[in-house]
Amino acid sequence: VQLQASGGGLVQAGASLRLSCAASTRTSSYYYVFGWFRQAPGKEREFVASFTRDGRRTSYSGSVKGRFAISKENDKNTIHLQMNSLKPEDTAVYYCAAKRSTSSSFEEPNIEFWGQGTLVTVSS
Repeated sequence: VQLQASGGGLVQAGASLRLSCAASTRTSSYYYVFGWFRQAPGKEREFVASFTRDGRRTSYSGSVKGRFAISKENDKNTIHLQMNSLKPEDTAVYYCAAKRSTSSSFEEPNIEFWGQGTLVTVSS
């Protein structure tokens, strides 16, 4: 599976931004689970959001819950991350990610496919 992330940029605090991740496989299939991670400068990569194995529900980290929303555009095989009310601490390189739909959790060691990352910078 190949993943191509886009949509990053420089915005002011409080603004919104939508990231996209084009997948080389059908996002409507439940064979893969898709999601997003991010890595801030000087920090480890962390989970942001994902779909559950059945593709019907979503999961978010506590720091973005209520502000970010993950969605699918299946006719374009694209995953989106809508980011609202952005804060300077959201500044990071954002990576889309995928793994086969197994019982293992959507955590970094279990991720099988990574996009190249897109930089989001939020100024105060």
